[in-house]
Amino acid sequence: QEQLVESGGGLAQFGDSLRLSCAASRLTGSIYRMGWFRQAPGKEREFVAAINWISGFKYYADSVKGRFTTSRDNAKNTLYLQMNSLKPEDTAVYYCAASTRRTSIVITTTEGYHSWGQGTQVTVSS
Repeated sequence: QEQLVESGGGLAQFGDSLRLSCAASRLTGSIYRMGWFRQAPGKEREFVAAINWISGFKYYADSVKGRFTTSRDNAKNTLYLQMNSLKPEDTAVYYCAASTRRTSIVITTTEGYHSWGQGTQVTVSS
């Protein structure tokens, strides 16, 4: 069973930085895409950032562009999310997602992934 393990969440203040990591293991194939989503209390899970593992192209939600950067370590099958200039509205549980299956489903939707991590809490105070 594919496994994604997130780490790096925690408490931060307005303007602080945090870095999340997501290590993928027990993969059934080569990574096709990996991404970050987040879910705040009472809200739906929303797209944050993603990487097409084949092309290296990166995608970002408008709400995080210029503040968040996603990167990868191919050798370690690890995805990172560098979060700068954090705001209280960034408070959420952050989930890592991956797909080893080629798909035409849009990379910014939850349906485009079949493996998910357990989530890591990020709380930003004002």
